[in-house]
Amino acid sequence: MSNSSTPTRYWHQLDDGRLQCDLCPRACKLREGQQGLCFVRARENDKVVLTTYGRSSGFAIDPIEKKPLKHYLPGTPVLSFGTAGCNLACKFCQNWDMSKSREMATLADAASPQMLANAASNLNCRSIAYTYNDPVIFHEYAIDVAAACHELGVRSVAVTAGYICPEPRIEFFAAMDAANIDLKGFTEKFYHEICGAHLQEVLDTLIYVKHETDVWLEITTLLIPGQNDSRPELEAMCQWVVENLGPDVPHHFTAFHPDWKMRDIKQTPTQTLQLARTVARQAGIRYAYTGNVHDAIGNSTFCHHCDELLIERDWYEMGRWNLSAGGVCPRCATPLKGVFEETPGDWGSKRQAVRFTQDN
Repeated sequence: MSNSSTPTRYWHQLDDGRLQCDLCPRACKLREGQQGLCFVRARENDKVVLTTYGRSSGFAIDPIEKKPLKHYLPGTPVLSFGTAGCNLACKFCQNWDMSKSREMATLADAASPQMLANAASNLNCRSIAYTYNDPVIFHEYAIDVAAACHELGVRSVAVTAGYICPEPRIEFFAAMDAANIDLKGFTEKFYHEICGAHLQEVLDTLIYVKHETDVWLEITTLLIPGQNDSRPELEAMCQWVVENLGPDVPHHFTAFHPDWKMRDIKQTPTQTLQLARTVARQAGIRYAYTGNVHDAIGNSTFCHHCDELLIERDWYEMGRWNLSAGGVCPRCATPLKGVFEETPGDWGSKRQAVRFTQDN
């Protein structure tokens, strides 16, 4: 095995001698020396191993709002990290340099779970985010990091596409405190042709996280002009969310910019995001947001009952904080769903690169 390889549990042997990875619905079938589509899970010595355990593509301290999470410890810093590879094949990937990387050189020096937990605690980060690429593919590493963080009072945030099989899904989300799950579109055609995946498995994950765990859940949909931004599709998506997840799951509609294999499509107009937010609110979603644009109304949080401004934001900068004790509206005392403290953090919009050393 390579130095950073670690054995995994979710696989079985087929009659023809190949090993099938059972972590995600792709069910990659591997002969000796082959890698799965994700690149980081491979067959070595007749086992399926994770080849990137303890390796990261970089670290930074971000505002929690950048994950994006609007209703989870607002204003606080989060230590973000990822590895390499991905189990989806999105043609529009906005982090393709990491998620599509098949080069081990992308990965920084080794960072054990305990080193990461110590770094997050010493840097006064309230949480750690598994992001940049999808954490389900470094399942074992993410879970071990979360366990080490929990011992130091640091919470764990998964930023994921939710493309994972039922059994490992239970173990993965049991380790997480909050998650933002991408709902990339709402047609099987979009998922199959643009993402190389299937819609139903993602919907199953959303239902599981909302109804079977205590994980705080938010959703993000990246709107791509002419691909997944039609009003009928948005209406169908929002109706499904309300009917299956309830009205209180925050939904972020974010702007696409030309990247990876979709450089011929223009950036999403702000008006498209604002329309999506309107459609969501009309469907009954109480907390709908625009993202990746300067839109103070679309970035801010309002009471769903009386429309009082509760948390003012523009991009990742927080303005007025107008929550009463207990996280309720000061005008009508309606509770705001989420994980809030008496006062918000003051990290602001800055992004701080972290050079990882043994001393962190």
